Amino acid sequence: MRHVFILSCVFLLATCAEAQSNSPNASLLTMTSLPQLDGSIAPVAPATLPPALASDDFVLMTTAPSFSYAKNASALPSFSGGLASGSSSSASPQFTQSVFQHFDWEVYAGYAFVRFYQVPGVELNTNGLNFGVVYYIKDWVGAEGEFTGTFGSQYGDTSRFLLGLGGLRFRWSAPRGIELWAHGLIGGSHYLPQTANGSPSALGYELGGGVDVNAHHMRWAYRFAVDAVATQYFNTYQFSPKASAGIVFRF
Repeated sequence: MRHVFILSCVFLLATCAEAQSNSPNASLLTMTSLPQLDGSIAPVAPATLPPALASDDFVLMTTAPSFSYAKNASALPSFSGGLASGSSSSASPQFTQSVFQHFDWEVYAGYAFVRFYQVPGVELNTNGLNFGVVYYIKDWVGAEGEFTGTFGSQYGDTSRFLLGLGGLRFRWSAPRGIELWAHGLIGGSHYLPQTANGSPSALGYELGGGVDVNAHHMRWAYRFAVDAVATQYFNTYQFSPKASAGIVFRF
């Protein structure tokens, strides 16, 4: 009887030490048998998780999801730690203005009108053609060459006013496919018929600007321009207005 009592005390001490070395939850989940009062061992069914937690969709998160802030962000953090596509109701709409392709070369041809002021009180209206070519060194500035030939009639004689000029052109892309530009040109001019008052050739200047309106095809545009032409004939200076309109081809 005394031996049985001693064995029971040893068994209880061993059981208490084992319980302290393991967590309660882990012991309950991993224990497969329990001792009985009569000394026998009874099997215990292994612990199982509820069906809602035992499914494949359940994920035990060991780290908290990280969040980052971005201006006008279009993605939101999801519970799985990734990003879910979304839209911000407070994000303002974005607009794009004056965006269209620029070409390095432009060729122009059109109609030109020059009101040539020969001498004070004597004026001559001339009509003709205007040709030009531009190579853009940068998007906003280019080297330009221009030729203008206009014709008129005065005192029964045919008159011709010719200009060959070169210089710089500056442009700015406005909204709705409109391009504004300005230029300054210098070169030579020629006027016929020749008179006894001087040479038929003289130095010429041209300052002005215009607008190009893009057609449906981006390589084509309609041009309208106004210029002031300065020359020196007949021992006096001429400041003559010039208006032109035509077609531009870009490449």
